Amino acid sequence: MKVYSRIIGNIHRSPVWKEKLKPLEVEYVFLDQWTAQKSRFLARGDKGTEYPVALERNSRVTDGDIICYAPEERKAAVLRIELNPVLVIELEELARKAPETVLHTAVELGHAIGNQHWPAVVKGYRVFVPLTVDKKVMLSVMETHHIEGISYAFQPGQEIIPYLAPHEIRRLFGGTGQESHAHTHPEEGLRHPEENNIHAH
Repeated sequence: MKVYSRIIGNIHRSPVWKEKLKPLEVEYVFLDQWTAQKSRFLARGDKGTEYPVALERNSRVTDGDIICYAPEERKAAVLRIELNPVLVIELEELARKAPETVLHTAVELGHAIGNQHWPAVVKGYRVFVPLTVDKKVMLSVMETHHIEGISYAFQPGQEIIPYLAPHEIRRLFGGTGQESHAHTHPEEGLRHPEENNIHAH
């Protein structure tokens, strides 16, 4: 069985690839959020083909990556990843206030998030919280606490990815989201040992 070890291109980043794929039969390989964070996995395309992927260690795939391009066979394979939205909490305004206010608000925010057992990642003046329940429920929790000096809104998961390190991406998207229509079949032989023990809490 052929193992796919490199990303050939991306349909979102280059219009050239869109043109190249037009005459071909494109098979889409849907990945769930957890599988998409791995560099080694076995996934099945929407036409039934199995794709063993083994990229370099610490590599990650993105939506639209092309893993198979075979014009002579008139076929190609493209990865599709549907990341859940992320609640982004802005703290820049809070940072301008007195230290006592900053400390009080930070503890209050930490209590609000921690009480719900929501995982979170802090980067600079922003806190990223993955979608773990219905959007309305998460917004209701934030509104109930009515924490002054902060603002918040949901943003698409794909827009958040560039700001994060690999371990932060796993924390936000690794198994925290709702069930997707992914068709994946992880194989122990294709996984790094540490990938078996990474869970978001």
